[in-house]
Amino acid sequence: MQHKDYGVFLPNAAGGWMISSTAPYPPASYDYNKQVAQLAEGIGLDFIMAMAKWRGFGGATDHWGETLESMTMMAGLAEATERVKIWATVHANMQNPAFAAKVFTTLQQISDGRAGMNIVNGAYADEFIQMGIWDAEMSHAARYRMTEEWTQAVLRLWSEPSVTMNGEFFTLTDCESRPHPDPRPTIISAGRSEPGRAFQAKYADGAFLGAETLDEMRDLSRDVHERAASEGREVRTYSMLTIVQGETDAAAEALAIRYGEGIDREALGNMRRSWGWDPARALSWAQGAKGEEAFQTPYVTGSADTVTERVLSILETAELDGLMLIFPDYLEGLQSFGESVLPALRAVELADSTELADSTELVT
Repeated sequence: MQHKDYGVFLPNAAGGWMISSTAPYPPASYDYNKQVAQLAEGIGLDFIMAMAKWRGFGGATDHWGETLESMTMMAGLAEATERVKIWATVHANMQNPAFAAKVFTTLQQISDGRAGMNIVNGAYADEFIQMGIWDAEMSHAARYRMTEEWTQAVLRLWSEPSVTMNGEFFTLTDCESRPHPDPRPTIISAGRSEPGRAFQAKYADGAFLGAETLDEMRDLSRDVHERAASEGREVRTYSMLTIVQGETDAAAEALAIRYGEGIDREALGNMRRSWGWDPARALSWAQGAKGEEAFQTPYVTGSADTVTERVLSILETAELDGLMLIFPDYLEGLQSFGESVLPALRAVELADSTELADSTELVT
């Protein structure tokens, strides 16, 4: 097994990634995120990433009602860490490419070359209606054309003395953005649609994918790898995974059940509505949702040995290059993962690489 990247999705929005009144409730505070980031680095994770969110979903938990801005928070965390990669999120529909180019050049200097730009194109209407910048007429395809044009502009601003472009969505006139980042920041993109995967293959260094089954995830991962290869590029594929670890399998499963009992149905329905669902449909679905929907991502439960086995199975079956991890209680969860699971995962990698090296030597 080749080296797998493991990172953590920081809880820069209140409540983290559990929509539940019976789950831990990480605060949207810089101090808490700093503790998480330093712990992630301390146990040997490869990256930390923060989303960009501008409006929450209400409900009894006021899910994501309080948030910290991604880019500025990550600039602080770049100073607070030394090795872990720093991936911040920017909305292409909200930030001018010249602004983004300058911000991430600065972040690259602060982090001493560890910066990554997670590009999102803004698909949650409520966030932008409140700012007066939502374009209800923009189709999904047009949103990706906009994002591609935006990315082209940023890449040119990072490498050319000045940029003039008159595009469908952006206009730059003798636009300068110096100094240029060296090396350029890593580019990250999440998406599973055909336009999303085409964008990832052409521009991204890391692609986050979502799927209903591991077989579907494998097909998507293969597709992105193959598309990138046809472009003469390499893209590493990732997915998100929540870890519920306990002393025993039964203890971990009991925790997951308890978290599900507090599912915040109002917040869950509001989230679906923000995805574009009809309000009545969103409400009806949320009322009938099972407790596992309190988890916003796929999740695994179990003892350290069981979690290790399940993580390895996911990576192998889905043919992924890594995982971005989420914990209901980040401080406790990361500590346990770093003490017992991550060393076992790295040991498997080392054993596999040693075996491969030995077999190669025999062949030669």
